[in-house]
Amino acid sequence: MAPPRILLCGDARGRLNQLFKRVSSVNKSAGPFDALLCVGQFFPDAPELLEEFADYAEGRSPVPLPTYFIGDYGIGAPKVLSAASRSHANLGFKMDGLKICENLYWLKGSGKFTLHGLSVAYISGRHSSDGQQFGTYNQDDVDALRALAEEPGVVDLFLRYPCCGITNRAAKTDVPPGISEASGSDSTIAEIVAEIKPRYHIAGTMGVFYAREPYSNADAVHVTRFIGLAPVGNKEKQKFIHALSPTPASTMSSSEISMKPPNTTLSPFTAVEKTAGAKEAGKRTAADTNDAQYWRYDVSQKRQKHAVGDGDRLCFKYLSSGSCPRGENCNFRHDLDAREQYRRGVCFDFLNKGQCERGPDCNFKHSLQEEEESGSRNGNRSRGAASVNRSKECWFCLSSPSVESHLIISVGERYYCALPKGPLAEDHVLIIPIEHLSNTLSLPPENETELNRFQNCLKLYHKNQRKEVVFFEWVSKRGTHANLQAIPVPSSRAAALQSIFSLAAEKLGFKFNSSSTDGRKMLRTEFDGKSSLFYVELPEGTVLSHIVEDNENFPAQFGREVVAGLLNVADKADWRNCALSKEEEIKLAEEFKRRFAAFDPNT
Repeated sequence: MAPPRILLCGDARGRLNQLFKRVSSVNKSAGPFDALLCVGQFFPDAPELLEEFADYAEGRSPVPLPTYFIGDYGIGAPKVLSAASRSHANLGFKMDGLKICENLYWLKGSGKFTLHGLSVAYISGRHSSDGQQFGTYNQDDVDALRALAEEPGVVDLFLRYPCCGITNRAAKTDVPPGISEASGSDSTIAEIVAEIKPRYHIAGTMGVFYAREPYSNADAVHVTRFIGLAPVGNKEKQKFIHALSPTPASTMSSSEISMKPPNTTLSPFTAVEKTAGAKEAGKRTAADTNDAQYWRYDVSQKRQKHAVGDGDRLCFKYLSSGSCPRGENCNFRHDLDAREQYRRGVCFDFLNKGQCERGPDCNFKHSLQEEEESGSRNGNRSRGAASVNRSKECWFCLSSPSVESHLIISVGERYYCALPKGPLAEDHVLIIPIEHLSNTLSLPPENETELNRFQNCLKLYHKNQRKEVVFFEWVSKRGTHANLQAIPVPSSRAAALQSIFSLAAEKLGFKFNSSSTDGRKMLRTEFDGKSSLFYVELPEGTVLSHIVEDNENFPAQFGREVVAGLLNVADKADWRNCALSKEEEIKLAEEFKRRFAAFDPNT
């Protein structure tokens, strides 16, 4: 099979007539091409271009080729992108693009997807921590991309907005372009590029076309080729369209992918870090090391093990995944206690530097979390020991000082119901075992009877409001206290639940096992507690389940994210975005208890 043929474009800036006229011409003379990837600012930079842009975005003018864009800012961007976010066509996971109109797709935030066999990763917009919805990426997007970098396989194409230091001066003089590339103002992007190690690294926004010599990567056999693209219609006549026909790395032999052209250079990121490190080492003192900007990844093989400020720094890769491919050669600490703290939600910067520059904008904890649990390291715990040694900081243990008792709405003999922190929808509740156990599937039959009673009462309660209930549970073998999520959805949308969960699964590369008869009973029989598991109980009784392998990158908030997509509240996929004051929580709980009183099995 012939390799896919891809067109690349720099900043469109709303000049879509000129862009697509050129694309159609190139496609006719040298095509056919499979897709167009646009980097840099895609939306207009002048009001007079808005009508031209709207003709395409609203479907009046045809987009000639499947087109994917980052750089989601400019005039008209909030209106167009808000409409796309609300569209039913964009429910669920959409790492491969939210559809704007036929053949036009918005790559939002960060992600990775497969395009005609090519692995494509991206980060869209400019860095910001102020919570802007469009035109920026935030720390969550960065962390998501880092997690994707942990996955096996080679990234073929990496798309990003800023050229990170490539300037006209760097492109037109003898200044080493590698130095300029890696020393731009956004060091986070430099870290990500060094970690992802894409075969093609594509960017725009600096006004020039620049194709750098290929460079080698630390801990990888393949080279990276950088391509910077000029804006559409630029006065300097710089190239803004570039064609590629790369063979997907997944189909290449080891000898093919490891071939290095004669003009291969060293990685610019290594060169820059050595230079910067030598200059800064003499400047730093013990008093100011906490305020320095430290890289979360060690991208230099030549960094001194005990250089000032580095020897005691934590390895982000180890903290986030539990392993680091550099092993003993890593120049950063692999600290098991720090990993446990990170897993409990403590901010990496707080652990690494003792402070977090994001302050109140950070969604993570800025204090160490205590936890005492018994049981073996594979996640199996004896029920008796777990009850005695339950976590002192567990939110869900009724005997814990950390329990949010004002959220509790009904208490039974073996289970209780509570509203969650940051509810996804009105009347979103959790069914929680009173005993400190990691899942609801391993409990004895008498516990199951009470659980079913809670579920049936919730179904009746919501049926009265013309709603159905979807139940799901994330069973992590490293989990602490089990909780079964119960989220109401309008009856008119309930029929779409199975298809949207199946679609989301496909996006992550797996298929659910499905059981329409006694699905939960089957899970209880088959689940051995040695693996992680996600399952969802649909309103009509079908149970979808997926065993999560140890090396599988499965999002812990998968169920919530899928239902958020169905309800058109994607911004609520992270519970921290829905956090309420204690006064608001108390009011919600009291109102729910009043409405639920007639259905509560414990009244």
